[in-house]
This record gives sequence, structure tokens and C-alpha cells, in this order.
Amino acid sequence: MDGKNREDPLILAVNPGSTSTKTGLFRGEEAVAKESISHSVEELAPFKHLIEQFEMRREKVLSFLEGTGFAPKDLDAVVGRGGLLKPIVGGTYRVNEKMLSELRAGEHGEHASNLGAVIAHSIAEPAGIPSFIVDPVVVDELVPEARLSGLEDIPRRSIFHALNHKAMARKAAGRLGKPYGEARLVVAHMGGGISVGAHMEGRVVDVNNALNGDGPFAPERTGGLPAWDLVQLTLSFTYNKRELQKLLTGNGGMVSYLGTNDIREAWKRAGGGEEKAALVIRAMAWQVAREIGACASVLEGKVDAVVLTGGLAKDEGVVDLIRSRVEWIAPVLVLPGEAELEALAMGGLRVLRGEEEAKEYV
Repeated sequence: MDGKNREDPLILAVNPGSTSTKTGLFRGEEAVAKESISHSVEELAPFKHLIEQFEMRREKVLSFLEGTGFAPKDLDAVVGRGGLLKPIVGGTYRVNEKMLSELRAGEHGEHASNLGAVIAHSIAEPAGIPSFIVDPVVVDELVPEARLSGLEDIPRRSIFHALNHKAMARKAAGRLGKPYGEARLVVAHMGGGISVGAHMEGRVVDVNNALNGDGPFAPERTGGLPAWDLVQLTLSFTYNKRELQKLLTGNGGMVSYLGTNDIREAWKRAGGGEEKAALVIRAMAWQVAREIGACASVLEGKVDAVVLTGGLAKDEGVVDLIRSRVEWIAPVLVLPGEAELEALAMGGLRVLRGEEEAKEYV
């Protein structure tokens, strides 16, 4: 089956996560097939290092492609999730040897997304087609004023849900009848972690570090904490380094207060009369709204829309709590869930159609 079609290119998108590899085949803007390939604890146990999972995951992606009736030679491009690289501006990047070397070595940290570019390149290169990554988590477009934390030795860092932020911002701008490069938006991605960013004319000029403890608390993450109290906790030697990291990024937020990261469970308990559960939900929404207001001030109050996205945007109760506090700023657009596979494919598509020039990682 021949996939070559310059009008509607055939693109394979690969998004590796900690326990799954989400894979999709796209003909232009349309999804031909999608699958979330699960990896059990037992399947992953033999691999001591993340990069060792490469061959296993690659073979499963190729099996998915074969099941669609296509082969690598039919594709026009393969796009992988961008991993932990050095800070870069947003966009679509051609996979090159420098990128692959850093990801294989885990030079900037280990994360399942590191495998995205490696898998994409391994499938694309033998077929003589390009491989790309799109808007990795290390996208950094902060203006100088946003980098200062208040302590010179600790600059603020841009680590957030860049892929979905950018994808939903483009979608929101389209609904407003504007190019993304001309829109001024506040985007709140609300999942296990929460990132709120000020999008100014195509760049995320300020955003909280959603991975390492900044911004609103979330279902699993503490967000920003009172600095001196955190120092005191650290100096108490109650926790080692790994335990502290887990406390901040896995056992914080709702998990700390309620023992669950499931908003449905929290609402059930609140509905059953548990005031603490109701308070935690209200407080989380309060903090998101506060961060949205802060980003609106960065945009000088000139905001075209506030965009709520991510898994929590599917929850009408949470959305209503946030909307009631921020709708005076700008219209609130709710774009629930995440569309990361689509965002990867569309990044490759823009390059193949000549609408965007692929960047080089240097």
C-alpha cells in the first residue's frame, strides 16, 4: 500500500510514557489509527536503564504500523515525543546526531520521552524519510524578567506541558480567528501536575515549573511551598533526596491531603459530607485561578482568552470553580484532555507542507 502523498502526507507519531507507548498514524490532519501500547511492570522489570527499552518499544511500534497495512517505506515522516534536552524554544526540530547522543546518554536526565526521538529516527532513517520532535517539556521561551527567582543561585526554569500547551493554544487561537503568533492567551494545563503559562504572540513568556515544585498544587504535586518551612523539613533529615523528590512530585497535592489523586473520588467524598475533601478541591481551583490572574498581569490584562485543558478540564465542577474567578479577565475556552499524538503529527505536517521550517538542535 503506497502512502506517499504530498497533499496529505502519511505521518507516524510516537509518544513514549512511563508505562505505555502511544502511537498514531495520520493522513494529513486525519487519524488513520491510534493505539496506546501498554507495558506491564513485569515487561519493564529486566531493563535497568531507560534506553535499554528502545528495541522492545520499537518492535511494538512497528507491529502497530504493520497492523495498519502500511510499512515504513510508505511514510513521509516519523515524529517522536521530545525528551529531556537542553532548554530550547518551541517548534518542530529535525532529529540529529547531537540530539540522539544526548538522549541516549540521559545527559539532561532520564525520562520515557527520551525514547521518542530515538525510536522515530530508527524507523525513519532506513526508509530515507525525516524524523522530528515537537515542543518537548524543556521548551524555554521565558523573557529575562521571568527568570529571576529572588535568589541569584536559583534561576526560575521553564519545564511544563509544552506540547499540549502549544497545541491547545493554536486551537484556541483558531477559534478566535487569529494566528497563534498574534494571540495573547493564558493556558492552564491541569493533569497530575498543573502548569499555567502566559502565551504572548507565539511564545510562552512566563510559566510555572510544573515538574519541580512551583505554581498551584495539583492531584500529585505540591506546587510552590513556603520556602523556610521547606528548608526546615529538608534539614530535619526526615527524608532522603529521592524521598523528598517523591514527596514533591508524586505524594504532594491531593495525595498529601486526601490520599488520592482521583478527582472523582475527592468529589464523592465531598458529596458524602467530608468537608476536608471539599476544601481541598476548592483550594486547588483557587490556586489555579490565582496563577491565571498572575499570567494575565504579565500580559498587561490584554488577554484574548483563558484556556483550560488537561484531564481536570473534563471535570465540570473544577472548571466552574475556576471560571467563576477568572471569566472577568477574558472568555474561558474549555478544551479538555490532551491531544499529544495529534500535536506531534501536526508539527511534522506543518514542516512537510512548508508552513513552518524545521529547527536544528545545536
